[in-house]
Amino acid sequence: MGRKSIKASRQKEIIEAFYKVAKKEGLENASIAKTATLIHINPSLVIHYFNTKEALVYGLIEYILDKYVLIFKTPPAYQHDPGKRLLHIIDNIFSHKWNTLFDDSVAYSCYALVFRDKKVKEKYKVVLDSLHTNLKNIIEECNERGVLSVANPALTADIIFVIVDGAYYYLSLVRNKKEYQQKLASYKQQALLQLNLSSSGLKR
Repeated sequence: MGRKSIKASRQKEIIEAFYKVAKKEGLENASIAKTATLIHINPSLVIHYFNTKEALVYGLIEYILDKYVLIFKTPPAYQHDPGKRLLHIIDNIFSHKWNTLFDDSVAYSCYALVFRDKKVKEKYKVVLDSLHTNLKNIIEECNERGVLSVANPALTADIIFVIVDGAYYYLSLVRNKKEYQQKLASYKQQALLQLNLSSSGLKR
């Protein structure tokens, strides 16, 4: 138990260091040696936990994908109120804080690997499908409670994530903070419209 905990802790430390190097120098320029230097360990220790740079990249991708799950982290007080949970999740998705949770350049470099690496594609597919399913389930629960009336929760969840993916791809090009916030608010409103909602909230 203790050894597993130490191993997991050390692996996380190494992955986070690799992420910092990739963020600063680009994923293609990040290396085992640079990662080891950053956290003052011998490169052989990195190799002990991750045999190759490829294995380290896989670890980084899992680290990034784990961040996506935070979309669905809501206050305990909302546990029995699916309407409030749904609105909180939409707020999470369309927030500057969420977009800065991980670096765009690293995230997109990792995502580009889905076109060349079957294992990476499978990892992304599993996690993103689960996000879509989680959102669908919450929409269905809101329907059952009578606070929403969405005809096709699965399609609606898919469309909302299409809006999200397209929004942040484009917003990565926007440098003006005011323009960024205006566009983000506009995209959020479009997501709410998919739920037959306005910014005023849910039916009561």
